[in-house]
Amino acid sequence: MNTTLGLKLPTDPRWVNLAEMDLSEILTDHAYCEQKAATSCISLIQAFPERTEMVEALAPVVTEEWGHFRMVLAEMKKRSLRLGRQRKDEYVNALLKFQKKGGSRDEALLERLLTCALIEARSCERFRLLSLHCADEALRQWYHQFMVAEAGHYRLFLDLAERYFGWEKTWQRWQEYLKYEADVMENLPTRGDRMH
Repeated sequence: MNTTLGLKLPTDPRWVNLAEMDLSEILTDHAYCEQKAATSCISLIQAFPERTEMVEALAPVVTEEWGHFRMVLAEMKKRSLRLGRQRKDEYVNALLKFQKKGGSRDEALLERLLTCALIEARSCERFRLLSLHCADEALRQWYHQFMVAEAGHYRLFLDLAERYFGWEKTWQRWQEYLKYEADVMENLPTRGDRMH
């Protein structure tokens, strides 16, 4: 999966075991990640309404991500777990720092599309680990659905970047993002209460 996604550093295998220790924590973080994914798509649509193809491509993703948020809430309710408070996402904040600032609107769009693609790629990788190694069989199947969805979203963001900015420019900047993300992953503590 890492080869397909391009990620340079795989998740520490201990992460699944840590995540299983307190399902309310990882599910809470997962819920907010889905909510933020929907918000990010809405924000892109609001910032670049003239990009008709992107608007049309992201509109259903907003619905899908919000549906995922509701799926996590339903799973928590089924398990008599409560949604906790939203936490600071150190992983996403680190990626945002890497975005080039002060350029044109076009450059800002490329940065945002690649950041979204990277978040979806890492989420996909983590959902895959949960779908393979989670002790709860029902949860393994449940997480598999999210893995498939995130893989599609990751590809969509990269495809949009390539459509608007060409393969070469997109690929070059994408490689820089992948290298930076590996450094971020290496320096962040492995925590079971975070999706990233």
